[in-house]
Amino acid sequence: MSETGRETTETTRTTEVLNALRAGVSGPVHAPGSGGHERGRSGMQQLERHEPDAVVEAATAGDVRAAAAVAADLGLPVAAQRTGHGHGTGMRGGVLVDTRRLSGVRVDPERRTARIGAGATWQDVVDAAAPHGLAPLSGSAPGVGAVSYTLGGGLSLLGRRYGYAADHVRNLDLVTAGGEPLRVDEGTDPDLFWALRGGGGSFGLVTGVELDLFPVARLYGGSLYLDATHAPRALDSWRRWAQESPEELTSGLSALVYPDMEEVPEPMRGRLVVQVSLAWSGPAERGPDLVEPLRSVAPVLLDTLRELPYAESGSVFDEHDDRAGFRGEGILVDSLEPGALTELQGLLCAERPFMSVVWLRHLGGAMARPPRVPDAVGHRGAAHALSTLTFAGADGVDTAAMAELRAGVAGLFSEHTLGCSANLSFGPVGADEVGAMYEPATLRRLSRVRDRMDPHRRIHSNRPIPPVG
Repeated sequence: MSETGRETTETTRTTEVLNALRAGVSGPVHAPGSGGHERGRSGMQQLERHEPDAVVEAATAGDVRAAAAVAADLGLPVAAQRTGHGHGTGMRGGVLVDTRRLSGVRVDPERRTARIGAGATWQDVVDAAAPHGLAPLSGSAPGVGAVSYTLGGGLSLLGRRYGYAADHVRNLDLVTAGGEPLRVDEGTDPDLFWALRGGGGSFGLVTGVELDLFPVARLYGGSLYLDATHAPRALDSWRRWAQESPEELTSGLSALVYPDMEEVPEPMRGRLVVQVSLAWSGPAERGPDLVEPLRSVAPVLLDTLRELPYAESGSVFDEHDDRAGFRGEGILVDSLEPGALTELQGLLCAERPFMSVVWLRHLGGAMARPPRVPDAVGHRGAAHALSTLTFAGADGVDTAAMAELRAGVAGLFSEHTLGCSANLSFGPVGADEVGAMYEPATLRRLSRVRDRMDPHRRIHSNRPIPPVG
C-alpha cells in the first residue's frame, strides 16, 4: 500500500473510532492533534508515547466499559493510563482510556480499608486515610497511580513490615477485553484474583480496587546525602547497616554524580552523592539511634531526617516528578557482594555525556513471606532491588552508551540475580524480560489466565504476559 493509501485508511479508521466512542461514552473523546489527546497520551515517561486513534477521558466506569467494547467491535487494542510512570512500548492506533477523572477514594476506618478509583494517585489515598490515623502501602513516589503500582506488586515504604501492596488487595473491579464488568475476589474467580495481584495489567482494565489500610500515622524518615567521592565502601556500608535493621525500617539509596554547574547546590557539585533514604514506622524516639551508624560512612552534605506525619511520606525519598525521557533496567538479587558494590561505585564515577542514577531498595521482611491469600508477585526471595536509570538528552534518544551502562551495572550482580523487577523496570520490555519477572510455574499460570481473559490480545499492557508453550 502506498503512503497516501495508508494515511487514508488510518484517517478513515480514526473517524470510525471517534464516532463510535462519542455515541457511547459520557466523558470527553479526544481526537489526534487536540490538547486533550496530547495530555492523555503523555505521562511521566516521554519516550515512545502512545499514538492512539482516540483518547477517552473516562468520567465513569461505564465509559471504560464502552471504550473497551468499541475497541473489541473494531478489532483494535485498548489501554488505560493515569500517570505514565511505567510506560513501556507505545500503542499504535486503538483506544487509550485516560483515567484521571476516576480518582475517588472512599475510606472505611472501622474495616481499615479504602476503595480507590483507577485514576487515584497514592497521594490521593494517603490524604484520605490520614485523618483516620491510617496509611496505605504506598511507594516512595506519591504521584504514581495507585492501581497500576499495585497490579505490579508494589514496593512500599512500609513493605518490610507489612508486605507488598498486592498482598493486601481485597477485591478489584475489572472491565474485560470485550467490555464486560466483573467484581473479582478470592471467591468469584480465584485464578484471576491471583493473577491481578502482582501479574500486571494484561488481563483487563481495572476501574477500582479495595485494599487494606494500616495503623501508621507518623514516621521517622527522610534522607542523608553523603559525599561518597572518596568513600569507596559507602554502598557496602549501607548494605551491612540495612541487613541488620528491624522490619519496621524500610530503606534505599540512590547514587549519582552531580554535574559541576551553578544550578546545583555548591556542596554537591562534581561529587558522587549517595542519598540514603529511610522510613521507620516503629517508636519515633528510636529513629535517630538507628540511623547514627550511617553518619560515619562519609561526610554528610544534607540531612532531612525528622519525625513526620505519614501524609508527608513523599518527602522521604524526595523523588522528582518532572516529565522526562528515561529507561531503567531493574533486577532483583538475593545478595549484594561487597566487591560488586565497590565496582559499581567506580563505574558511577566515570564521566559520561548523559545523566544516570542507580537505585537500591532493601527488601525482605514481610515481603519475603507468602501472603494469606497467594498472589503472583515474583521472586519473594530477593534481598534487594536494583535499578539503573539513564536519561535521554534534548534529542530524546536512548543511545547505545546508555543501554551499555544499564547492562553493565546489572552484569556486576549477574551471579546473584533472581530476575527482573516489575516495579523498577522502565521502558519497553520484551517477552524474555517479562518472563524473568516471575518463576516459571507462575509465568505459565499467568499465561493461561491471560489466554482465557484476552485470547485476541486486545489489552495493551506495559508488561504483556507472553505466551508460554
